[in-house]
Amino acid sequence: MLAAAPVAKKPYTVQDQVTLKRLSGLKVSPDGLKVVFSVRVTDLEANKGKSDLWVINVDGTGLRQLTSADGNESDPTWSPDSRSIYFLATRSGSNQLWKLALDGGEATQVTNFPLDVEAYALSRDGQNLVFAAEVFVDCDTLECTAKRAAEKPKSSAQIYDSLFFRHWDTWKHGRRSHLFATKLSGGPIVNLQKKQNADAPTRPFGGSNDFTFSADGKSVVYVARDAGREEAWSTDLDLWTVPFDGSKAPVKLTTSNRATDTSPVFSPDGKTLAYLAMSRPKFEADKLRVIVRDSVSGKERSLTDSWDRSAGALAWSGDGKSLFVTADDVGQVGVFRIDVASGEVKKLLSDGNVSELGVAGNSLVVAHDSLKAASDLFTLGFDGGALKRLTDVNADVWARVQLGEPEQFSFKGWNNETVYGYVVKPVGFAAGKKYPLAFLIHGGPQGSFGNHWHYRWNPQAYAAKGYVAVMIDFHGSTGYGQSFTDSISGDWGGKPLEDLQKGLAAAQEKYPFIDKNRQCALGASYGGFMINWIAGNWNEPWKCLVNHDGNLDERMAYFDTEELWFPEWEHGGTPWENPASYAKHNPIDHVAKWKTPMLVVHGGKDYRVVDTQGMSTFTALQRKGIPSKFVYFPDENHWVLKPQNSIVWHEQVLGWLDQWTK
Repeated sequence: MLAAAPVAKKPYTVQDQVTLKRLSGLKVSPDGLKVVFSVRVTDLEANKGKSDLWVINVDGTGLRQLTSADGNESDPTWSPDSRSIYFLATRSGSNQLWKLALDGGEATQVTNFPLDVEAYALSRDGQNLVFAAEVFVDCDTLECTAKRAAEKPKSSAQIYDSLFFRHWDTWKHGRRSHLFATKLSGGPIVNLQKKQNADAPTRPFGGSNDFTFSADGKSVVYVARDAGREEAWSTDLDLWTVPFDGSKAPVKLTTSNRATDTSPVFSPDGKTLAYLAMSRPKFEADKLRVIVRDSVSGKERSLTDSWDRSAGALAWSGDGKSLFVTADDVGQVGVFRIDVASGEVKKLLSDGNVSELGVAGNSLVVAHDSLKAASDLFTLGFDGGALKRLTDVNADVWARVQLGEPEQFSFKGWNNETVYGYVVKPVGFAAGKKYPLAFLIHGGPQGSFGNHWHYRWNPQAYAAKGYVAVMIDFHGSTGYGQSFTDSISGDWGGKPLEDLQKGLAAAQEKYPFIDKNRQCALGASYGGFMINWIAGNWNEPWKCLVNHDGNLDERMAYFDTEELWFPEWEHGGTPWENPASYAKHNPIDHVAKWKTPMLVVHGGKDYRVVDTQGMSTFTALQRKGIPSKFVYFPDENHWVLKPQNSIVWHEQVLGWLDQWTK
């Protein structure tokens, strides 16, 4: 009998990109034997994602889906006996807490509050519940807010007397996210932040990692920015503590630090609180140091002053002697173990991107991805070593698609300092053939285009269409030491542009299959700013440009945006205090030199880089007679998230590249 011929793999497609299953939210059971996690699948017809819960044993056996009801299930938490899972679900019509026993049966609804549960935490004994809900600050009860929110005003006027009046993609409506406490079995509900004009979790991206119970369940530590009228230009997030019963007002723990304090986690014995802290006020990309605080005396130690990396996810070992953290590290996001007594740091994993981690006995469970694979669960030993796979949620996709091969390279950039980049070869690469280039410029600007599977700006989408993708981690990128990150501030169009120029030259020399006559540059956010800057200051190499949500006028951008601490740090003050800095590298002052065809993309709900910046860019292009196109998504923010919009985005961007390079 003849063996069946292997199925020929096909290039990765935009539809693959949009419909990949997305794994997140891993939680290890208290007994260390199981992991629960969320998997999001995409319903293209409904134009949205749907999340369900799955569980697997830490030894890799017993994978099964736990939920399949309509709506989303997310944010799982284990019961103390490891036999049940709590989670948030919208199946009742609002976002409430549910419970599911692992040995069978239907999930039961635990809460039925008049407002959505935004996030929650359980005490270690499983008796106490703290949850977040959006309330009017002058309302003491959930019912008060629900009643007021249901009232229909006769006027559409929105009236503000302070900032923020809108944030990220949402107009403010007079409500704050506050923490409430109650017994899990029911009973009185206490507002732990009564009258506090601050959000917990923080907005716009805070979650359940912004608050935690003490070991005895009698108090709660949470993160909030209570900055009064300075909120829009303050990064002073603080840790606060409050009794679970609300018998006393919240007390600020981090009184001496005017910069960010975040991510509180108590040690297993409850005697030590670990958290992350920055040092410089108003700088959102400052190094996050690991701090440990004695729960009784309040005495603190910084464990990582001498470690030139910024900590991310944070977890204790079972014996309380080690802390495990993630950190950007030379184009990767690795895992590190910190000895709590000495502060000694050991690298456990340095390849790929770890987005989440949890402790399971004497090993770690991590969510790991790379330029060649989306996120899956793996185990990792306390001393490092090889990853052991637990899940392969997109195995069916990887079995039928071809991907481009990635490779990291380095070169001498600004000031002859080493700069790193990645190249991803086109699918079906053949030696001796020339390929067009997609030159991808990351945002932030304090970010990284590293060994990470991106669901929006993924170089594999370009490799699948026959492009070489090149990404440069220019000065200002994260993972190369804090001085490297700091170097971009006040010099947005200087060092980074030189790095991009030298990086392109280095890639062309190292990879002669790049066709120098068919090159396009693309970027979003800061990358979009850089595209506008390139258009007037380095337009020679490019057949086309793509600008997604990028600033044209740095002066006006200050007055348009919402988080004012960012431009005030990057430009050394306000436009009226330091006008020269806003003019130093301002793309609008170089429009006269524009000549390269440009695709402009913008989201109507982007309040970080407002849509008029994109409209102004397109207007200038059209008035100058430069071939250009404007793609506008009125229902998207700084990112294009809706599945059908993502498909259109990729079709328009790839079509634009094809138009000018093929």
